[in-house]
Amino acid sequence: MNTCEQSMGIDLSQLPPGTELEDGGVWCQVLNRVQDRHPRPTLFLDRDGVIVEEVNYLSRPDDVQLIDGAAQVIAAANARGVPVVIVTNQAGIGYGKFEWRDFIDVQEKIINELDHQGAYVNCVFACPFHEKARPPYQQHEHRCRKPNPGMLEKAERHISILKPSSWIIGDRANDLEAGFRFGLGNGIHVQTGHGSNLQEQDAARSLTTSNFQVTSIPSIADIFSLAEFFK
Repeated sequence: MNTCEQSMGIDLSQLPPGTELEDGGVWCQVLNRVQDRHPRPTLFLDRDGVIVEEVNYLSRPDDVQLIDGAAQVIAAANARGVPVVIVTNQAGIGYGKFEWRDFIDVQEKIINELDHQGAYVNCVFACPFHEKARPPYQQHEHRCRKPNPGMLEKAERHISILKPSSWIIGDRANDLEAGFRFGLGNGIHVQTGHGSNLQEQDAARSLTTSNFQVTSIPSIADIFSLAEFFK
């Protein structure tokens, strides 16, 4: 393990297949490639508080619990040929609360749990950078840390995204703002995780413009009540 790898706390040769750490430590993983390059609606998902229950710095597979309906929504996207992309801030790695090896174990548990329910994701992007992080992750306003759109931009290298018809789902306004800055047409704010905070709900709604429609729902499972979803 070289000095750079030691500073990141991981042997790069042991990364899962299809995974790279880019820009000094941004997790970029392609799990299921999209077979063609025709522009298509894409579903971007935050992870903690949207797909899995929020536990504050999720670092143990035993603490992984899928939110009711998450696998069904992802499976519905799969069935319609809609790529599914996880974009998650992981400042816990930057703070030193856990390491990439813990993130890998948690991700494996999530992917397996989804698979057991007939669902899969196409790509996973994770950003450990934060202005209060330890080196080498201490950086103010990193391009990939939401609300910045860098992780979505990385996804565009692998998927031809029809932005006006694409969605981002998050429990924080920062999640939706990343979608807005990237040029997506739709944001869904869920009230699970940090989404129960009224300030988050107000901040999410304030992002609505003529080109970016924000909808608030109790949980990801309630997406199926939206007539326009996956139209």
